[in-house]
Amino acid sequence: MSYVRCLRGLASGVEYPADVPMNLDPVDGRPVEMVLDLERLAAEKPDAAWYEPSRRDLWRFGALMAMDMANPDDARHIVALGEGHTPLLDYRDHPLAVSAGLALQVKEEGKAHPGFGANPTQSFKDRGMAMVVAQARRLGLTKLAVPTQGNAGDSLTRYALAGGLSVVVAMPDDTPAPILGNVAAAALRHPDRVKLELIGPTIREAGAYLKEHYIPQGYFSVATFQEPGWRIEGKKSLGLELAEPLPGERRWSPPDAVIYPTGGGTGVLGMWKAWNELEALGLIDSRRPRMLCVQSEVTPPLVRAFDAGADDSTVVEAGSTMSFGLNVPGGVGHFKVLDIIRRSGGAAVAVSEADTGAELQRVWRDRFWWISPEGAACLAAIPQLLDRGLLKKGERVVAVNTGSSEKYLPAVRHLL
Repeated sequence: MSYVRCLRGLASGVEYPADVPMNLDPVDGRPVEMVLDLERLAAEKPDAAWYEPSRRDLWRFGALMAMDMANPDDARHIVALGEGHTPLLDYRDHPLAVSAGLALQVKEEGKAHPGFGANPTQSFKDRGMAMVVAQARRLGLTKLAVPTQGNAGDSLTRYALAGGLSVVVAMPDDTPAPILGNVAAAALRHPDRVKLELIGPTIREAGAYLKEHYIPQGYFSVATFQEPGWRIEGKKSLGLELAEPLPGERRWSPPDAVIYPTGGGTGVLGMWKAWNELEALGLIDSRRPRMLCVQSEVTPPLVRAFDAGADDSTVVEAGSTMSFGLNVPGGVGHFKVLDIIRRSGGAAVAVSEADTGAELQRVWRDRFWWISPEGAACLAAIPQLLDRGLLKKGERVVAVNTGSSEKYLPAVRHLL
C-alpha cells in the first residue's frame, strides 16, 4: 500500500490528487512534491519496520519511498537495476581534512564498490530516474521526454528501455562523448523507442525545443522539477543513506555538513525532504546538515542569488566548464534551494576551473578514485568553506561525488 497522500505545490501549498500525471503547479508555474502520510506509516509500520537494510539498493527504505518493493502492486512497476546504497569513502587523510580536523567522507555515486549497490549508469541521476520510470509505468505513461546536460538523459534511456517505455532525449552537442555515445547507441539499436536531439548550448535550450516539438506529440516531460516530485523522491534516498544507521546500530544521524554540486538542485530538495520525514518519524532531531552548494565560476546563478540575498536566481549566461552537470544557467526550483541553504546555515559558493582540475588530479593521484569533475568541485570548495567558518573541527563532512570521471573522457584525460 502506498503512503503517498497527495501532491502539493512547493510554493503555493495547494494540494492535488496523487495519481494525476501533472507537471508544474498550475497556480504559479512552480514545482510540486509528493506528500506522504507519515502518521499512518508510523502507526502501521512502527519502529521503522519499513526499513530493509538487507537490500543493496535504494528500495531498502521500503514504504518511506513513494513506492515499496515489498508491495506487489508497486513492485510490478519498479525497474530495479541496483541503484543507490552507495558507499561513503573515508577521506580524512585529505590534506585539508587533516589540517582542519575534519572527518571528511566522499559519497561515491560513480564507480561500483564490492558489498554495495551500484548506479547502473555510474551517476546519481539513476536514483531519480528509477523513480520516474516506476511512477510513469504506474500511471500508464509510455512516452517520456527529458532535456539534459548529459547524465540524466543517459540514465532515463537506460531505465526507459528496461521498463518498456519510449523516450526522447535532448542534449547539447558538446556533451561528453561517452555520455552522448551511450544515448546515441541506444537510439541506433532502438530507433522506435529512443530519439536523440542535439540542442544547445545548454539544458535550457534543449528544454524549450522539447516543449515546442515533442510535448505536443504526447510525450510527458520529466525535466528537472517538471514532473510531479518523482525525481525529488528518488533523490531523497541519498539523504536517507547519509543518515542511516551503521551496520549493527539503530541510531539515525545525518552529517554536520554536506558539500553538494548543484545544477538544478533536485538533490538538495530530496535530501532535505528525507531529513524532515525522518524527524517526523522520530528518528532524528531538528538539527540539519549545513547545505553547501557548489557551482562553477563560469555559470553561477545560485551563487549570485545567494550573495545578493535574492529569493530566487535569475538566468545567467552559461560558460564552458569541465563540470558539465553544473552548466545550468537557471532553475525553476532554485527559490527552494536558496531557502534550504539559508535555513540550514549553509552557503552557495563557486569554484574555478583550475581549482576543480587540480582537485580531480589530486584525488586520482592520491586514491585512484574515478570522481567526476562535479565531485572534484566539491573538494575544491573546501578552502573557501573553511575560510568562511562553514566547516569546523571534528565535524563529519560529506562531499558528494555525483558520477565517474570515466564518463567525461577524453575531456579530463590529461588530468588523470
